[in-house]
Amino acid sequence: MNAKRIVLLLVAIALLSILLFTRLASNALMLLMDRTNFIPAQASILTLSPYVISEGSGAYWLYAEDRNNYYHFTYEPGREYLVMSKNQSCPSFKKDDFRTWCQAKVQSIR
Repeated sequence: MNAKRIVLLLVAIALLSILLFTRLASNALMLLMDRTNFIPAQASILTLSPYVISEGSGAYWLYAEDRNNYYHFTYEPGREYLVMSKNQSCPSFKKDDFRTWCQAKVQSIR
């Protein structure tokens, strides 16, 4: 095998690994399917993992998480989402009920 083929093979393996072992493909598809969707500023398209999706006509996330935070999409202009660090210890915490979150910060998309 010549050097060019080896480099192309390594690049192909790297790209395939990114697609298979990150959330890139599913998050990109989510963003393309519904313009309401967004990736919070604190998160990455590679790591954001939605775990509650709207059951209505849109396919936007209601709750998501990454390595460091939990996120809740609120729909409210100027305060579109809440973010809470996973380091917080909240009594009776449920990751799919923002009312049980403590010290969640209000964030705006803009």
